[in-house]
Amino acid sequence: MKTGQAVVQLAKTVPNVTIFGVCSKSKHEALQNANSPIDHLLERGTDYVSEIRKISPDGVDIALDCLCGEECNKGYTLLKPMGKYVLYGSSNVVTGETKSFFSAARAWWQVDKVSPLKLFDENRTLSGFNLRRLMYQQNGVEFVKRTVQKVFQLFQEGKIKPLLDSTWALEDKLCKKMHDRKNVGKIILDPSLEPKPKPATPAKGKSKEDKKKTILRRKKEPEEKKEEEKKEEKKEDNLTN
Repeated sequence: MKTGQAVVQLAKTVPNVTIFGVCSKSKHEALQNANSPIDHLLERGTDYVSEIRKISPDGVDIALDCLCGEECNKGYTLLKPMGKYVLYGSSNVVTGETKSFFSAARAWWQVDKVSPLKLFDENRTLSGFNLRRLMYQQNGVEFVKRTVQKVFQLFQEGKIKPLLDSTWALEDKLCKKMHDRKNVGKIILDPSLEPKPKPATPAKGKSKEDKKKTILRRKKEPEEKKEEEKKEEKKEDNLTN
């Protein structure tokens, strides 16, 4: 729900818009505490299509998907006549630290193949948005600049406000938090901050001093036993005499 929160705020600038948001259960509380403008918050992994149909039997006008895979089919089936489905991400393709060929193949296999005739017959639209390709391979830099200026204008007017998760120093390692998708909102890198102290890790083995002490103890033990045996022998000799 990082990019999703930005999309939600932009959508709320349009009058009379009802927003259904789908995310993991662990993020529900954080979004509620942040006063998220989502009208109906649903849990990912459940039958949220049926839940949306209960509230809006006709479906939705626009489905925005940043996951891909089987979510494409769910989003498409929720469209009203003249509805639009927009894919703007492929998070389901990334299962580890990088994109996986098998995840990409599975995502491709899970998506129903929709023919133009089906779109024509059902009065629906499928589209996609890839910002990086638009800017660097399709000469869309000027278009993006104009759009960003409009977004900044909305920010200055107080109509949108970025949702921030946390602020970190440049030296801090954020890969794990971002990879585990534990952040709710944007992560800020501040060069003026000091890196956070690393948690203390317990020593895997004994130190050299501890090893020396154990060796000395082992050497002393047989000597002490011999002295005790000698003392007992002397006591026995004294008793017999």
